[in-house]
Amino acid sequence: MSWGTELWDQFDNLEKHTQWGIDILEKYIKFVKERTEIELSYAKQLRNLAKKYQPKKNSKEEEEYRYTACKAFLSTLNEMNDYAGQHEVISENMTSNITVELARYVQELKQERKSYFHDGRKAQQHIEICWKQLESSKRRFERDCKEADRAQQYFEKMDADINVTKADVEKARQQAQVRHQMAEDSKADYSSILQKFNHEQHEYYYTHIPNIFQKIQEMEERRIVRIGESMKTYAEVDRQVIPIIGKCLDEIVKAAESIDQKNDSQLVIEAYKSGFEPPGDIEFEDYTQPMKRTVSDNSLSNFRGEGKPELKFGGKSKGKLWPFIKKNKLMSLLTSPHQPPPPPPASASPSAVPNGPQSPKQQKEPLSHRFNEFMVSKPKIHCFRSLKRGGATPEDFSNLPPEQRRKKLQQKVDELNKEIQKEMDQRDAITKMKDVYLKNPQMGDPASLDHKLTEVSQNIEKLRLEAQKFEAWLAEVEGRLPARSEQARRQSGMFDAQNPATVNSCAQDRESPDGSYTEEQSQEGEGKVLATDFDDEFDEEEPLPAIGTCKALYTFEGQNEGTISVAEGETLYVIEEDKGDGWTRIRRNEDEEGYVPTSYVEVYLDKNAKGAKTYI
Repeated sequence: MSWGTELWDQFDNLEKHTQWGIDILEKYIKFVKERTEIELSYAKQLRNLAKKYQPKKNSKEEEEYRYTACKAFLSTLNEMNDYAGQHEVISENMTSNITVELARYVQELKQERKSYFHDGRKAQQHIEICWKQLESSKRRFERDCKEADRAQQYFEKMDADINVTKADVEKARQQAQVRHQMAEDSKADYSSILQKFNHEQHEYYYTHIPNIFQKIQEMEERRIVRIGESMKTYAEVDRQVIPIIGKCLDEIVKAAESIDQKNDSQLVIEAYKSGFEPPGDIEFEDYTQPMKRTVSDNSLSNFRGEGKPELKFGGKSKGKLWPFIKKNKLMSLLTSPHQPPPPPPASASPSAVPNGPQSPKQQKEPLSHRFNEFMVSKPKIHCFRSLKRGGATPEDFSNLPPEQRRKKLQQKVDELNKEIQKEMDQRDAITKMKDVYLKNPQMGDPASLDHKLTEVSQNIEKLRLEAQKFEAWLAEVEGRLPARSEQARRQSGMFDAQNPATVNSCAQDRESPDGSYTEEQSQEGEGKVLATDFDDEFDEEEPLPAIGTCKALYTFEGQNEGTISVAEGETLYVIEEDKGDGWTRIRRNEDEEGYVPTSYVEVYLDKNAKGAKTYI
């Protein structure tokens, strides 16, 4: 069916219809454009979401991503980036293959439509002109015929009138003949124009208009086909990225399946394993018979001594921990001086048994309370002047438990070995360059590389010394070395028997800087050791100022970590008042200090002393 034959008289409606078709095409273009904007916005939001949950560099979060579950989550974030990239591809392809192409086609379509309807209007104007010419010739022919008829009637009237002269009759006859001739000419002209109009009209309705309408029909059909192809492209653009999106989803599933709960559990062990042994059984304390307690193993002085402060190690076969280091939480709670202090003896006589049986009113704290405290409290360090408050982490990681310290030292050794290898590669490169300069002096001066080569060699030597230091610490932690040298002991804060005046009051059963245990010295002459010089970071520590004095009401022989033995009637300095736990911190001289039960001493505080506080 052709628009030219079926719609020959619907020029205006076709013009409206084709404009509507262009409007539909532009509406579809606008739809696709908004879809591309949505895809871009969605991709941007996905990327921002993935970036938001990416672990921050050099942060604790980055360490957490060694667990398989966190690695799977990180893989999911990376796949979401690729997923977002596919939505960007959708937007780009729709823009280039649909929006841009259709926008160009719409402009061409408008021009084509405009030319067709311009030709149609031109044909209409032509036929209208022909019609006007026909009407004009028709009216002229009609007028001339009427004029000729009136002239003939006037001639006949004059010819019949006997009173009219012959000249007038002749004049009327000639006038009639002229009118008749004009009528004949008008008739011929009208006939010619009529034939011409009929021919033009036939051409208009059977040739020009059908051809123009046929072209318009073809244009409209091409528009319809083009919008259909664009819709197919719209679907194909989505379909093309489906396999890649499927791969992204498959990778997410693969990452999820790679989660290994056993491996994560093992990582937790490696991350938090301290290397300590669980505490042993608690000995039974028989309160039915008085017990004579021995002098404290870890007291830094013996008040019955000859003025020389000593540190005695007990005869038990358990190892001692190095001073100044945090203990295992449970061990700290079970053996720290912050357990309830013993009540004062029943009498103040010298014959009273030191640290005798506790009063029935002073109940022994159940072990379950100790475990509850272990779960909610932090370990306390009772090293008085050896550690600075808030100090930096020791270079040898001696503040860490053995297993964690070993891992840190191993990591440090690996880093130093990598740096050494890097410097060696640089040295080799400089050496090769120097050889090239020696063979080809025009390329450069070999002597100019000597300074750089010396600098690199010095760096390598420094790094090797540093690596050897950390390897020694690592070997000691792993038990490859039998014991530390005297210099290592001095660097780590061990006691030196040659310097009795520099004894610091730190508790026994401490952890060594490498987190390992040292065997108890059983040979003769090794029963007494005294503190030596500390590292530079401890040299600047100032002793706590005295805030008053106290008088010992009873004899107390400290046996727990951080306590100090006192004799009845002895006068000492108070450096820290009772904080509510039943213990008061005192000092005998510059190097002897520790805790005693508050109930064993009578305190005289100097209210004007700096640092004097009252704890309720």
